[in-house]
Amino acid sequence: MTVSIFNDVIGPVMRGPSSSHCAAALRIGRLARDLVEGDLQHVLIQFDESGSLPATHTSQGSDMGLFGGLLGWEAHDERLPNSRRHLVEQGIAFEFEYGDFGDRHPNTYRLTVCGGQGSHTLIAISTGGGMIEVISIDGFDVSMDGGFDETLVPLISPAKDASSDVLDCEIIAEKIGADRVHVRTLDDQVLLQVQSSRPVTTAALDTACPWEVAEPVLRLQPVLPIRSRPNAKVPFEDCRTLMALPDANEKPLWKWAVEYEVQRGGLSESEVIDRMVDIVRIARTSIESGLAGTRYDDRVLGYQSGGFQKKLDAGQLLDAGVLNQMVLYTTAMMEVKSSMGVIIAAPTAGACAALPASCLAMGESLSLTDEEIAKAFLAAGLIGVFIATAWSFAAEVGGCQAEGGSAAAMSAAALVTMAGGNTAQATGAASMALQNMLGLICDPVANRVEVPCLGKNVIAASNAISCANMCLAGFDPVIPLDETIDAARRVSERMPREHRCTALGGLATTHTSLQIEKRLQQCGAGCGCGTPPPVSLSVSGKEAASSRVIPERSC
Repeated sequence: MTVSIFNDVIGPVMRGPSSSHCAAALRIGRLARDLVEGDLQHVLIQFDESGSLPATHTSQGSDMGLFGGLLGWEAHDERLPNSRRHLVEQGIAFEFEYGDFGDRHPNTYRLTVCGGQGSHTLIAISTGGGMIEVISIDGFDVSMDGGFDETLVPLISPAKDASSDVLDCEIIAEKIGADRVHVRTLDDQVLLQVQSSRPVTTAALDTACPWEVAEPVLRLQPVLPIRSRPNAKVPFEDCRTLMALPDANEKPLWKWAVEYEVQRGGLSESEVIDRMVDIVRIARTSIESGLAGTRYDDRVLGYQSGGFQKKLDAGQLLDAGVLNQMVLYTTAMMEVKSSMGVIIAAPTAGACAALPASCLAMGESLSLTDEEIAKAFLAAGLIGVFIATAWSFAAEVGGCQAEGGSAAAMSAAALVTMAGGNTAQATGAASMALQNMLGLICDPVANRVEVPCLGKNVIAASNAISCANMCLAGFDPVIPLDETIDAARRVSERMPREHRCTALGGLATTHTSLQIEKRLQQCGAGCGCGTPPPVSLSVSGKEAASSRVIPERSC
């Protein structure tokens, strides 16, 4: 599906340390809940032991997000840090299993949900920045991004030798009033996957389907803020195409971003800008909350931004100009994230601070309005579109070059835009910033998204302002942005699993990191993080960590 600035790049509004763990898991849980119409009694959660989730699902918020989704909550719900307790209190049984399932993507969730209406299976992947793809339901291969009303319709073949090839998806979609209809087959079973911008009625299905409709018909509601539009005709999906336009430099990058999102999301220009203004204001509130002081027990770093501010205000720090304010705001935003406060994934939760800190600090320095800052965010969003379309923001896929590198590129383009630079300068600065972060690994200390994540967000902001000024001064980035993105992708393919957000390499395996992790694990459920120490059980003949909470009611 075509990338959206608000779905894929700057968003979601969320709580938790990691968007690819917390927000994505929540969205997956929401869709799984719909399979049993909200009457959830038991869920089995399975992770491939060769992926990233066995080592990270507890400490990086997958459990928190998934439980919240199974309860039907939003990604910014204030109850999320205690979602495990709420799930238990509602009598919903759950268990985790690790095994060799052959999953190719490192962030694969296998869920079996049971309820009063029966049981269903769902397999989904977290693709980065809170985005997901459901790839299987009840054994049928599907493709869902959470942007449609999805209706899954089992059909009864009129004859043993009837072929599903005779089903005309376009005619069925037209009769139903759907955006798309796909025929999915499994052995001799046939399933229609109906994707629409509004719920499809049972009467419409009975009228439009040439074969008899069986039961149950499954309905899944959208989980993305901007609905999917299969027929959206965006003006470009890569930087090369944009820069080939004869008037590419006659408009600033933010205007191209608005044009893109208007066509992608079906919004008006004012709606696009107003949405981004709202995001700017949420980010400012998050930073103010961080500066006021934060606390959370399951956390490596304490409240440090207040001390930095005192030293800055007293003139006791080295003069780095507006960069000091960027560092202050970056620290405050990261502290909010680590205390389960509300943040914007921009483009991810682990790299949530560089862009808002850079833009808000520079906006204050230049006395810009929220709308002018929002336009810089939009310019950043378009750089993110180019990255997400060609590659990924997920550190599990590309290391921190995918998160911090992308944040630096986006921030550089935003700062050039704030300075009045043209599109070539903005995209050049983005390329230069990403070049500077190729090969950056993801090695979270104590398996928490705090260290060295804070420092890498600061690096991203520092990198961004340097590259912005260099390109404004006429420096040549040499390598075009699309080629830099492709180079980053190729680097990620050669990164060992240990350096891609598994906490199995780098700083994560130092003696100090392991001691901190041990100390935090001992906090258990009493700290408010809802994280019990794992117990061991054999899965598929192999030793794996598993956590079980199984009340009497289960299926």
